[in-house]
Amino acid sequence: MSAIDWLRLWKVVSDQFLLGYESLHGPAHWRRVERNGLLLATRTGADVAVVQLFAVFHDSRRESEGSDLEHGERGAKLAMKMRGKYFEVKDAAFDKLVHACTWHTTQRHHSDPTIGTCYDADRLDLGRVAIIPHPDFMNTEFGREIAKMGSIQPFLPRSRF
Repeated sequence: MSAIDWLRLWKVVSDQFLLGYESLHGPAHWRRVERNGLLLATRTGADVAVVQLFAVFHDSRRESEGSDLEHGERGAKLAMKMRGKYFEVKDAAFDKLVHACTWHTTQRHHSDPTIGTCYDADRLDLGRVAIIPHPDFMNTEFGREIAKMGSIQPFLPRSRF
């Protein structure tokens, strides 16, 4: 498997995003989902490449800031188009990515640690829309621990500045 050129992938996906960089569901949100997912993966054992790909694709095809229940499926389809050209992962990992993107809005829980980590990573950024994540909606023990604190900030590495 070849290495993923993350900078190129982020640029290509971000450049086609319809709602713009300042969107509540745009690239800044995707970066926080990536950060959240990478932190969660330190304890959940999630497939890190899937978590990072989820961050890029899960909201990439939103057409509105409001209700847009098909956006996850459209994001999964974009990942399908870009697989083999901009990134490659094994079939089992790709199946998890497609599932996580497609169902992240409507499926409450999933037992797979990678899919659950993806869901939690997204839900832990609900503060951007004034919603405090609730532990009952988290899939992983670490996600529930963070939600109980009411903020991910205590779990992030401290800056020296």
